[in-house]
Amino acid sequence: MQDVPSLVAQAREGRPRAVARLISLVEGASPQLREVMAALAPLAGHAYVVGLTGSPGVGKSTSTSALVSAYRRAGKRVGVLAVDPSSPFSGGALLGDRVRMSEHASDPGVYIRSMATRGHLGGLAWSAPQAIRVLDAAGCDVILVETVGVGQSEVEIASQADTSVVLLAPGMGDGIQAAKAGILEIGDVYVVNKADRDGADATARELNHMLGLGESREAGDWRPPIVKTVAARGEGTDEVVEALEKHRAWMEERGVLGERRAARAAREVETIAVTALRERIADLHGDARLSALAERIVAGELDPYSAADELVESLTVGAAPSGG
Repeated sequence: MQDVPSLVAQAREGRPRAVARLISLVEGASPQLREVMAALAPLAGHAYVVGLTGSPGVGKSTSTSALVSAYRRAGKRVGVLAVDPSSPFSGGALLGDRVRMSEHASDPGVYIRSMATRGHLGGLAWSAPQAIRVLDAAGCDVILVETVGVGQSEVEIASQADTSVVLLAPGMGDGIQAAKAGILEIGDVYVVNKADRDGADATARELNHMLGLGESREAGDWRPPIVKTVAARGEGTDEVVEALEKHRAWMEERGVLGERRAARAAREVETIAVTALRERIADLHGDARLSALAERIVAGELDPYSAADELVESLTVGAAPSGG
């Protein structure tokens, strides 16, 4: 068993090993997870969470690394959660992101963690919200969440980040992909990376056109900017940071930031509750209550929906399903 209060205190001091242990408790769904979250709750809520998403090959990791450098120059402590595809054999994450961000490995003001999706759809690990809270409580000013590029399910990043950055690149059919994947609805800032390639201007124009077609904004609403970058050389990164800070200021001014965070917390509570309920239902296989309900359905005495209502009530209130 880990000494949670001690780990939290060490994480607050910026000790990477303590942060790593706390995130490991989160990823492993440790029996101490409730104690960890209770200890972190009063300490979190200060970090600015930026999600980066886009098709494979657009340069998400390179862009993330460039943003880390820009925020470090501004004196910010930065956390990075790089959500990688799971190995079908081990369930572990591919650590390519940490290899690509090796220039920041020795910086005590940067914490980088790769997390496996473990088959979770949406491009994010199921434990990402709790891992974000760990980094937040550990004193990170900015948390960059880079998601696995899997197309249409990528939109989940919008539910976890304060600001969502969608990356595209010329010559990859990203305009069509953007329209198809629904990411035109989730982007707060759009970045056309690899802007030194042919077609970058055309990609930006096409994106601007599609954003205009889908627009139903009123005066004062946020208009997502399109920024061109060459992340490998650090070009345009300052402009991306400027766009992020403008979006953050806009959200704070209009109360949108608080609304997004409250909605994020509500989804997290719902996910935890549903997961707990599923686990309790899974434990019922072979249980007399479930068998009794099934027999009543077969006999035509009960329909499946009513049976499910009785089962849920018995699980949440503790009452046994009525006999038949």
